[in-house]
Order: sequence, then structure tokens, then C-alpha cells
Amino acid sequence: MTVDGAAVPARPDLARLHTDRHARLQRELDARGVDGLVLLGTTAVAYATGAAAPALDSARAALFRSVAIVVKGDAAPHLFTPFADGAPPDLPDDHLHGPLYPDLDEGAAALTGAVGDLFPPNARIGVDELTHPMQRALREVEVVPAATVLAPAKLCKTVDELACIAAAQRINELAMTQVQAMLRPGVRQCDLTARFLRAVIELGAHGNGIDPIWQVMPTTRADGPWTTHGDLAFPTPSTDRILREGDVVWVDTGMHYEGYASDFGRTWLVGAEPRPTARQLAQSQRWRAVVDAVLERCKPGATGLELCRGATDANDGVRPWIEHFYLAHGVGTDSAEMPLIGTDLGEAFDEHLVLAPGMVLVIEPVIWDDGASGYRSEDIIAITDDGWMPLSDHSYAPFGVGA
Repeated sequence: MTVDGAAVPARPDLARLHTDRHARLQRELDARGVDGLVLLGTTAVAYATGAAAPALDSARAALFRSVAIVVKGDAAPHLFTPFADGAPPDLPDDHLHGPLYPDLDEGAAALTGAVGDLFPPNARIGVDELTHPMQRALREVEVVPAATVLAPAKLCKTVDELACIAAAQRINELAMTQVQAMLRPGVRQCDLTARFLRAVIELGAHGNGIDPIWQVMPTTRADGPWTTHGDLAFPTPSTDRILREGDVVWVDTGMHYEGYASDFGRTWLVGAEPRPTARQLAQSQRWRAVVDAVLERCKPGATGLELCRGATDANDGVRPWIEHFYLAHGVGTDSAEMPLIGTDLGEAFDEHLVLAPGMVLVIEPVIWDDGASGYRSEDIIAITDDGWMPLSDHSYAPFGVGA
């Protein structure tokens, strides 16, 4: 299976990945009539530069943030960072700079100076986060949303990006094999979290993405927490809650490898030898039928609306996903990014979303059966030149082991 004529490698070529991403940003800058980008968001900086940064608590994360500046026509991005050791080796020396501290007046003034050095007067610049000092300082340029450039650049992944996502997912799944093996009555949610975080780092992850979720699901919707949308409450935070015999646990985890996220979702049963009831097994089989209906339609040229209708038809006309979630979402440097399919933006939005090679879908329908909890799992695929290929490969035990 190929994407844009190339096979997905077993290991990503990071230098090629950085070059290809920069070329995509340059293409979109030119297409959107934007002169460049000033990026502050962690994943946006990582996408533009390939830079790594240490995890920081919320009190320090903003102050010590890195800044990426991408100039239209330049051969490489500029990286302003307090963490020079996180810069990729292929970044030219004259494009690596000290920190700017854009959350401070002095830092915003320094940023304005850098913008003045790199851009002509009255340049049109895409910015993803605009601090108050930046808003006061950047008066000589036209500021536009960076998403107009970033979103289309990130929509379809290169083969090296797909290799990173596959590697991240493999690490996640290997870790979850260890976690599921310790799932017994009396284990706490925080015990599972500790095992997961240790395992992913030992297996080569570069950081955790989301707080691991081990949500015990109510038997009926009415037994669960109240929600503004009237649908199921998911996800809820993990605590030191003790898991008990027969609990139905919805699992959701994600970590990062080379800047790319994984996304793991399964339904587990708590017990020494957990066995689903006939009703629970039927839920998982219905989930499988919905996913198969979606996969049958996954190919270049298909629309998001076709996937939604196929999923709903396979579920006897009932929409098989949670109100505030999606039937499917993308994953990349963010754990949920475009394409988004089955959102509350409506059918017109889904109809305009056309699948193309390199798009990644995390397919996550939910089968809810009031009175017997429900079933939820997630699988990741990539759209190829003539269909799709899996990026995840994990057992559905105790509901069956086959994909």
C-alpha cells in the first residue's frame, strides 16, 4: 500500500520529515497569500521546526515557551528557544536563536524586532497565539489566523509522519498489554496510570499526551453524571477509585513519539477471568459491524458524510457515536485534529470533507445499550492511494482477539 506513490517506511527519516513539512508550509503560505508564520503553541512549534521541549508545569509552560517563525521563501524555519538542545540537528545554525519570552513586554518587543528583521513592512503574518504584549507590540503587520496555513498543511501526512504515528501507537499498545494484565478487582485507577506511564517511557515514548482514562461506565445513562448535552459523560478524570468485579471500563490513552500522538481506546471488563455476557458480546459485534461499514467506504474521494451514513445504517438507523465526540477524527502532532467526521457542524461540513491519501482517521463509534452499559473502541487507519491501511493492531479482549 502506498501514499502518494511511496511506501510507509518501518522507521521515519526525520530529516526528510522536517524537509517535507517545511515544503508543505511554504506551499500553503504561497497559496493563502501569507508572508509567514509566528507560532507559539507547543505542537505548532514542533511541527514547524522539529524541536523538542521538556514538559513544564502550567506556571512555567507559557513563560519558557519556544517560538517558531516561518518566512515565505526561506529554506528553513527560525527557532527561538530556551532549550537549544531540543533543536533538530538538521536546523541551520543561523536559524537557531535564544528565547524571546513573548508573554512579557520586553519579550514581545524583542519578537517585534525579530519580525522586523525577517519580514517587510506591513507583512501579512499568521499567528496561532497572540499574547497581550504581542498584541500591543505587533502593530506594523497584519495578523491573520495561522490555522489557515497550518490546517491544510497538516491534513494529509507524509509517509514519514505515518511511520511516526504507527510507532507511537505500537508503543501505546505494548504498554496497554502490560496494563490490562494487572486489571483485577481491588486495583485503583491510579495504579493503572502508574503502570502505563512507566511502560511507555521504558518502551521509548517521548512524553505522555493525555491523562490516562479508565472510566467505569454506568449501567444506564441516567445513572451517570448529568451533562449539558444530555448524552453520556465521557471522559471523566481518573482518580484513586477502586475497580470492582464486573466493572465496564472505557479506556483512552495517548502518548507521543517524535512529536506524534497515539490514540488507544478499548472496553475492558474487570475480573479475574472476565467474560462478557451475551448482551455485552452483542454490543461489541455491533461495534464491529459499524467499523466494517466505515472501512468499506474509506478510500480517496469518499466524503465524511458517506462514512457517517454508512455507520448509521449499520446501527439500524441510530447514530453510533457520542454527541460531543465524533465518528472519526484525525491524529498527528495533536491527539485530535482534522479531519473531523460526525461533529455538530452538521452534514454539510461532513459532505465537504473529501478523503485523500495521507489522511489519518481514528475511528471511534460507541454502541450504547441502556441497562447494559456500552462498548467503545478506537482503531487508527491511514487513507492510501487506493484504500486504507491500519496503523493500530491490538486485541479486543475480552470481547475477542481478532481485528
